[in-house]
Amino acid sequence: MNRANRSRVRTAIKAMRAAISTGDAGAAKKLLPETLSAIDVAIRLGALKENTANRYKSNLSVAVNAMQATA
Repeated sequence: MNRANRSRVRTAIKAMRAAISTGDAGAAKKLLPETLSAIDVAIRLGALKENTANRYKSNLSVAVNAMQATA
């Protein structure tokens, strides 16, 4: 269970980072809630430690907000 959930989170984070690195603000904004939800599920199921997950969520949110500020 944890392996599948952790894989789902890692895939979502990779997709988010790809959207951010290409500068696609629309895709990044669309993927953000889905990614944060997947991270929250991983916390609840114990697949990720809470501090690690919160760090991921914070870094992704800051990156998306910075993209929107410059766009």
